Amino acid sequence: MLINKICTKIIVILSKGGIIYETRYNIFLKAALILIGLPVLVLSIVGFIWLMRNPANPNYDQLLYPIIIGMYVSAIPFFIALYQAFKLLTYIDRNQAFSDLSVKALKTIKFCALVICGLYVMILPFVFGVAQMDDAPGLILVGMIPVFASFVITVFAAVLQRLLQEAIDIKKKMI
Repeated sequence: MLINKICTKIIVILSKGGIIYETRYNIFLKAALILIGLPVLVLSIVGFIWLMRNPANPNYDQLLYPIIIGMYVSAIPFFIALYQAFKLLTYIDRNQAFSDLSVKALKTIKFCALVICGLYVMILPFVFGVAQMDDAPGLILVGMIPVFASFVITVFAAVLQRLLQEAIDIKKKMI
């Protein structure tokens, strides 16, 4: 009930033109997305070249290569989610924030974060094996960071998706 009242007030304020979204914040957020994606892209390319020249120790290769493959596979949904976030900012720029396109972008971001979470959960047994061989129990905690981070993003995107869908439904009822 409280969510409906808040969404109704937001829609009324936006429909009256009370809030003007300044594009400089949007440019800043788009630049932040690029700055997030660029190091991942560079590290992926440089890391792949380095790995080709310096193969893993034969004692560790059965454990390290699945981890590396999982990390490279997780880069695909990562870049898809970044692209969807960029599209979401573009929708906000065009005053289409309360549209089904935004809900679809958030749904894709949620799905990508969930896929990343699942991939890193599948990698965890290999991380545990490396931690056992190196006697480094802290490595397991480091391996769990991407799982928890992507899960938080999944939950946050799901909440935003639901709120946005409810705001769109309220807006449609008002019209």
